[in-house]
Amino acid sequence: MELDIKQIMEILPHRQPFLLIDRVTELVPGQSIRGYKNLSYNEPYFAGHFPGEPVMPGVLQIEALAQLGAVAMLSLEENKGKTAYFTGINSAKFRQKVVPGDRLDLECKIIKVKGPMGVGAVTACVDGKVACKAEISFMIG
Repeated sequence: MELDIKQIMEILPHRQPFLLIDRVTELVPGQSIRGYKNLSYNEPYFAGHFPGEPVMPGVLQIEALAQLGAVAMLSLEENKGKTAYFTGINSAKFRQKVVPGDRLDLECKIIKVKGPMGVGAVTACVDGKVACKAEISFMIG
């Protein structure tokens, strides 16, 4: 299943400039999801991070991955209309810079769910190379 930006905004409460997903390319609700963010020079954070050498902050890469995971969980019928809250990050590793002009390919696999709590294994890549990996935890409420 694919989702465009309008469909993503029907699931997530996030809006510009903080919505960090452009498209979902694969979705198995509650299990796995893939999508991407196209990075333009107009992203507001590039002006200050860093002047003369714009780089997407690692925390925003993690946030994009968390938003993607939220779409996977909130697309389940029993979670429609709820909010996914980010509760933790484990084993985060940043491997390369993410810069304007890059397409940040995002992936989340839900590896554990117990009641409203869960964990996702997330990866962000540019041109097939890992930019960021982590485990994120969440709560649906």
